[in-house]
Amino acid sequence: MTTSGFTTRRRVSGLLPDFPWDTIGDARARAAGHPDGIVDLSVGTPVDPVDPVIRSALAAASEFPGYPTTVGITELREAAVSAMARRYGVAGLDESGVLPVIGTKEAIAGIVSTLGIGAGDVVVIPEVAYPTYEVGAILAGATPVRADSTVQLGPTSPALVFLNSPSNPTGKVLGVEHLRKMIGWARERGAIVVSDECYLGLAWESEAYSILDPRVSDGDHTGLIAVHSLSKVSNLASYRAGFLAGDRALIAELLAVRKHAGLIVPFPIQGAMVAALDDDTHVQAQRERYRSRREQLVAAVQAAGFRIDHSEAGLYLWATRDEDSRVTLDWLADRGILVAPGDFYGPAGNRHVRMALTASDERIAAVAARLTA
Repeated sequence: MTTSGFTTRRRVSGLLPDFPWDTIGDARARAAGHPDGIVDLSVGTPVDPVDPVIRSALAAASEFPGYPTTVGITELREAAVSAMARRYGVAGLDESGVLPVIGTKEAIAGIVSTLGIGAGDVVVIPEVAYPTYEVGAILAGATPVRADSTVQLGPTSPALVFLNSPSNPTGKVLGVEHLRKMIGWARERGAIVVSDECYLGLAWESEAYSILDPRVSDGDHTGLIAVHSLSKVSNLASYRAGFLAGDRALIAELLAVRKHAGLIVPFPIQGAMVAALDDDTHVQAQRERYRSRREQLVAAVQAAGFRIDHSEAGLYLWATRDEDSRVTLDWLADRGILVAPGDFYGPAGNRHVRMALTASDERIAAVAARLTA
């Protein structure tokens, strides 16, 4: 095989599925033609301002001229430990069990291969799942298997299990007993559990739990890694600010590899992360913005004849008209509303669409007006 005159052994891009958002260009163009403009609910990207306390910390840290460390400054790791305890009831975590990462999408895409999992290994991902779990398994040469329960998995002995609660895209929350069962099952097989908890601070209708919560883990973090992002709760998507927390031995292994690869969170971003993790006031204010938008969008979507499934937490409504998701995509695009079709997230999602709450108050009001006209 040749590419630009050079022989390549394998084109990794050819192993990956199409990038989902590249497939909705026609719907985007149709929605953009609406007289009042497009309302883009297809991507969960924050639109609200970054809090001044975070911006001030970013500026204060910006004069540092040297290389930062991969492990991150002690103040950042201590702030993460404190925030996990204060916000999510996590106990038994210390700074040696925390590792900052350059956005959690990068971390999830690379964690399978970084942990030495590869060809011949099985990686379990949720049936309806954020695409990067599957991508991470494929990039490592492992085999992704979709399942939501130990019953579905049967005698499978995976190397790694991805959990995601609250779920992107469905907003489903996994209860304590389900989480405990999955962790116990994984430990019996020597599998690592990686829990994507980026929406943990946005539970609306039921309590959401970290796998590091003692009610789930009994205070034992062995084999467990929780993935946390500041993109959603602190509007820091552009900062690429996240961290991993959990098993100290696994964190040390990830750190060793990431040091060699030069995967380092920039120093000013680390300073901003400390401020974001130390301050709960801006988190609560943003949560209330999303709560208000969610209430308005739920009412409008239901009035338009949709059924909303799950959606107990997170930044999305998982909605259906009991038809192919691409048909619903086009129906909404005709009204100037762009959403993500459920087939982005696996075959089991094909009759739903994902609607994000991450639009301005004015744009959410526009959706409500269009759906109830």
